[in-house]
Amino acid sequence: MKDAFGTPQSLLVLGGTSTIGLATARRMIARGVRTVWLAGRPSPVLTAAADSLRALGTDVRTVPFDALDTESHEERLGKIFTEGPIDVVLLAFGVLGDQAHDEADPVAAVRVAQTNYTGAVSAGLVCAGALQAQGHGSLVVLSSVAGERARRGDFIYGSSKAGLDVFAQGLGDALYGTGVHVMVVRPGSARSTAAAGRARTRARLSATPEAVATAIELGLRRRSETVWVPGTLRMVMAAVRHVPRPLFRLLPV
Repeated sequence: MKDAFGTPQSLLVLGGTSTIGLATARRMIARGVRTVWLAGRPSPVLTAAADSLRALGTDVRTVPFDALDTESHEERLGKIFTEGPIDVVLLAFGVLGDQAHDEADPVAAVRVAQTNYTGAVSAGLVCAGALQAQGHGSLVVLSSVAGERARRGDFIYGSSKAGLDVFAQGLGDALYGTGVHVMVVRPGSARSTAAAGRARTRARLSATPEAVATAIELGLRRRSETVWVPGTLRMVMAAVRHVPRPLFRLLPV
């Protein structure tokens, strides 16, 4: 439950090894979060992530979670909410896939879509229902700028994020007035994966996990519905959406 100043006290990260999820957890722990749940596939990486957060002086618990095992979501995620109220749920799992490989392997392409969209719809609805039942809370959905317009280089991943983005917006409208807040976060490409020598413009439109975490925390305080990281992406994508398709095909995106 939030404290007297409205600061969240508990956080559930779906995708417990996500770099953005963990950066957000660290930032929110510094701001007063006392309990963190990390939901993910059991692994040494998940255990290490939990230990790193415990070292910051907070109570950290892990729960087995597989985005593709949708039949288990209601039981496993619902059980978390029986342990006490959750103030913030961060839906941070997802896979990039390999566009060239996935185009030639429909099974792999479907796995990307099922993880990023189907799994997110299932987990999102389960958590939204639990937040509504407790009467308060925020659901933060990690979308992507890749979902704004189809690009030759990542349209399988981008289409899954586009579906997730529309779902999250609609869910936010459905929950309006219930005490549950839904926030969609649209980061640019991760700066840590950008190759050396990329154009300065691209660097300005990328985002580190820490920058995304900062934007998430600020967005929660403002009860924003949509957050772009960096903020300049909002104007850039407004222009990109209106580039004629024949010209867009020629752009190096």
